[in-house]
Amino acid sequence: MPRDDGPAPGETQGPGRAPSDSAVPGPSGRPAGTLLTRVRGLATRFGLPVAFSLAMVGLWYLLSYVMLADDRRFLLPPLHQVWTAAISDADVRGELLDGLGVTAKESFTGLAIAAAAGMLFAVAMNFRRWVERSFFPWAVVLQTIPILALVPLIGGLFGFDFQARVIVTVLIALFPIITNTLFGLQSAEHNLHELLTLHKASRATRFWKLEFPASLPATFTGLRIAAGLSVIGAIVGEFFFGRGEKGIGVLIDKYRGQAATKELIAALIVSSLLGIVVFWGFSWLGRISTQRWHASADEAGI
Repeated sequence: MPRDDGPAPGETQGPGRAPSDSAVPGPSGRPAGTLLTRVRGLATRFGLPVAFSLAMVGLWYLLSYVMLADDRRFLLPPLHQVWTAAISDADVRGELLDGLGVTAKESFTGLAIAAAAGMLFAVAMNFRRWVERSFFPWAVVLQTIPILALVPLIGGLFGFDFQARVIVTVLIALFPIITNTLFGLQSAEHNLHELLTLHKASRATRFWKLEFPASLPATFTGLRIAAGLSVIGAIVGEFFFGRGEKGIGVLIDKYRGQAATKELIAALIVSSLLGIVVFWGFSWLGRISTQRWHASADEAGI
């Protein structure tokens, strides 16, 4: 029979022994410690962002009502006035929604082209070092050239409509996809490379079984960065290529000329929401693609 050596030193035995905190059931029947942990987790995940957002709104009202005089309040109108003048007005709301559709079409098209081209170039540079040495410096040069200096040239070569706007979007969104995808392809563990070499794996097998899966977290990071840049690129193209369909950039230029600050701020908010939605979309895709095997999905919150 197993021997009972009695309680350990400092341990109370019998009815007087107090149960641990994690064993105390809460109102729902679950351990109180688990409920407290969940409440803290929800407060950290949602409470702090909401509190920070409310603080930013409060700062906005502070600047509008306290820092600005009455005759200058039009420069930063309160948010409820922006809502009344722009969002609640059916004509302005319809104009903003139509512009949002145009800008979304341009940014999505440019982002798709940039994603395909950027990943293709990164794979080519990963396969052949001479391609990386030849192409990558020009990618850096393209990134360092002020895009506004290229806009007139692009307009002269390709016109001032949809095609030119997409080209501007591609040029702005391309570089982070190239750099992040290439970094991911080259970041696979050396020990796994040696294991595949030991098994005499082909170059294609090495790519599909090791390098491509290892590159996904970095690739999705590049896509999230490019998502916001694609919206900026589309708006920059619209702002300077005023012809064609009226996107958010054309509306921003229009409201600026009319000194319609409320409508201008509403257009900026709409464009920001578009970038946030695209960013969250790629975050979701990255999470479902990597969460089962890569710890960075949970650590980065993607």
